[in-house]
Amino acid sequence: MPRTAGIGRPATRTGRRWAFEHHRAPLLNRAEFVHRLLRFAAFAALLVAGSLAIGVSGYHFIAGLGWVDALLNAAMILTGMGQVDPMTTTAAKLFAAAYALFSGVAFLSIVAVLLAPMVHRFLHRLHLEMDDPPPRDDDRESR
Repeated sequence: MPRTAGIGRPATRTGRRWAFEHHRAPLLNRAEFVHRLLRFAAFAALLVAGSLAIGVSGYHFIAGLGWVDALLNAAMILTGMGQVDPMTTTAAKLFAAAYALFSGVAFLSIVAVLLAPMVHRFLHRLHLEMDDPPPRDDDRESR
């Protein structure tokens, strides 16, 4: 059975499921594009869940916060709002600093994952329009 990269589309030469189509390939139809968007959104949701899990675990086990307070602090740091509870121990402060740096990179990466299919489609459409030759004058007269 041949491998596919999506809804009835053949896999790329490398067989990567997350690969985008070649710049000379036709634009995906709307259903396949929505499927791609959902796949990337699901991956972004996994990244958010994993990042929250790291933060909740650290705030619970290192800073000694309860589970709900740990979730609140992790969510606030991950979204860039800042932590809620003060960190009292050196280990908690070091974890909070490392998690804040990690969260900044994670936030940018998650946004990039969410925007990648839309930016690719925009650039792909633009490239296809640039590759289409302009109609010749004798083509217009024959119509």
